[in-house]
Amino acid sequence: MACPENMFFLIGLFMSGVLACFGQQDLIATMPDRLDVLTGSCVQIPCSFDIPDKHKYKFNSTILTSGVWMKDIPYFDVRPDNVIFNSSETVNRYQGKITGNMSQKNCTTVFFNVTTSYTNRYYFRIERQPFRVTDIGKSVDIVVRDLPSSPIFTVYGELKEGNPVSLSCSAVAPCPEHPPELTWTLPTQFTTENQLQENPDQTKSVLSTVTFTLSYLHHEKNITCTAVYPVGTSNKTAEHNMMLNVSFSPKDTSASISPADPVLVDSCVNLTCSSTANPPVTNFTWFQISGGKTTQVASGQSYSLNVTAGDGGLYYCEARNSHGCGKSKEVRLAIQGQEEPVNPKVFEIVGKTLGLLFLFSLIVFFAWRRRTSRLPSGFDMTDRSQGQNSPAGTVCFNQATVGRGNQ
Repeated sequence: MACPENMFFLIGLFMSGVLACFGQQDLIATMPDRLDVLTGSCVQIPCSFDIPDKHKYKFNSTILTSGVWMKDIPYFDVRPDNVIFNSSETVNRYQGKITGNMSQKNCTTVFFNVTTSYTNRYYFRIERQPFRVTDIGKSVDIVVRDLPSSPIFTVYGELKEGNPVSLSCSAVAPCPEHPPELTWTLPTQFTTENQLQENPDQTKSVLSTVTFTLSYLHHEKNITCTAVYPVGTSNKTAEHNMMLNVSFSPKDTSASISPADPVLVDSCVNLTCSSTANPPVTNFTWFQISGGKTTQVASGQSYSLNVTAGDGGLYYCEARNSHGCGKSKEVRLAIQGQEEPVNPKVFEIVGKTLGLLFLFSLIVFFAWRRRTSRLPSGFDMTDRSQGQNSPAGTVCFNQATVGRGNQ
């Protein structure tokens, strides 16, 4: 024969099944389905309740109502040792308090100094004469861990060069009195601010957002968000790493030629184009500049040719993907025995230089002519200059000589 305690337990299970089947509830509690908590910290259980219409007359908000928390099973009379907190008691198995206003049907509760033994399922009950009832259909699972969960990343905006992008990092705050501090490690300058926010299930979390403009240099760079939880006199940390996948047009496009030295006609030459892009380059195109004319000569990353007399000149390549294209600098294919053509720009530069020198010479010449035309007739500019710079005795000698001539 089953013991009375087990019989009551089976009867309770049977009655809960019947009530659930017919949708009859005496109390409707609202709380999160699960809470992840750190050992040594606190946990806040957002909680509210309502009374079905058939029992509303039994609830008087002016009369003190006690809140009771039970673990494992919701049957108060069957397993009284599973009661871990009763707000009407001064001493409880769990240290805590109901911070919500029970008269306003707010049963939010905080438990302190959580240990791993707190990992369990919990049910809420109200007790007020003569109305005592438990919501056996609603519970919250509390999971206690030694280390915090990793923060969660969210990306807003397309990861493309030149675009502004926002990255948000959020970490749960099961103990709102001691929320985590979020810090970033990014390959760029940024400003950020932590903000405590309420989630749809009324739990709390800390949110941090950074905004910056993407560069192709950010591609494949790691970013890290670290959550630091204060627990007692120490801290517990968790972090989330993510590698940026930035899309950009071809960069650092370059062309090379092998061999680089002048080659003989009928020899083999290889030209290679390289570029960095994301997504990868889908099309390489080669161009030749000869006689001042640009001609497309080939496609593909590599271009091989048996040299003919007309192949000499400058070559460059273009790399293209879905975001744009990049152009390389020009490389020269020199053929032995052929005179290297002079770039037309050289003649242009030389002509401009000679023209400037001629103009400057004209300016100097006319300035000299204008100066000499102002001197008195018969006066030697060289003698005058020497007289001005000669000692006083010499000047007097010249004056005396002029005087005798006038006599």
